Amino acid sequence: MITSSSNSQIKNLMKLQKQSKARNEQEVFVCEGKKMFEEVASQRRNLIQKVYLVESCYHQYMKQDPAYLKDLDFEVVSDQVMKEASETITPQGILAIVKQPTYTLSDMISGDSIRLLLLEDIRDPGNLGTMVRTAEGVGMSGIVLSKDSVDMFNPKVIRSTMGAIFRVPFLYAEDFFACLNRIKNEGIEVYAAHLQGAVWYDKVSFQGKSAILIGNEANGLSETATSLSTQRIKIPMEGNVESLNAAIAAAVLMYESYRQIRNG
Repeated sequence: MITSSSNSQIKNLMKLQKQSKARNEQEVFVCEGKKMFEEVASQRRNLIQKVYLVESCYHQYMKQDPAYLKDLDFEVVSDQVMKEASETITPQGILAIVKQPTYTLSDMISGDSIRLLLLEDIRDPGNLGTMVRTAEGVGMSGIVLSKDSVDMFNPKVIRSTMGAIFRVPFLYAEDFFACLNRIKNEGIEVYAAHLQGAVWYDKVSFQGKSAILIGNEANGLSETATSLSTQRIKIPMEGNVESLNAAIAAAVLMYESYRQIRNG
């Protein structure tokens, strides 16, 4: 049993929790809690590199669900070590170091039914996690993010996705504008959520290959990104509200596209 947070493995685990640089260098991330561990153990088991769990959690799995730990590399740690390594107030007693999944744009834009979510400089972890979860809920083909967006493997993002991170393809575009151009050149209509939108969001057709473009929470879309869209669309609002939260706006648009697809 590991009983000290000075242990080299635990020090690295804590670094991975806090530093995106460390996560990217090692090409891994940390998923925390029983639900997240069981999600990855059931669906992407090959990505698990190491599991850390407290003694009570270990005995529970060995007694009730031994298959979850079978053939995995794991360490039992003290409750105090788990508390120090955890990013949550009330740790559930299990953490896993998981290899980062990788996807390509070609994977996302192959086939006839293509619906993408394009995110420019999204900074809030909760917003991004919610968007990923919603994207799974409506069957989006994938998510493309600008490189200055929040890290998908940030612990807060991971928790907010509720496991969807293992099922929704995503990538960070080194050159976001070039990526937008390629997407348009593939015959995909890019609809930009914009306060100066010329058309209400429910008046455009998402029936063909389409992408929804969402901008930064504070500043919206850049002029360059907007100029590369097919059309600017707007969500109608009453009262004195000027704009919606980015995750809510994305959800409204994604569900409209889903409604149109479902209704044929």
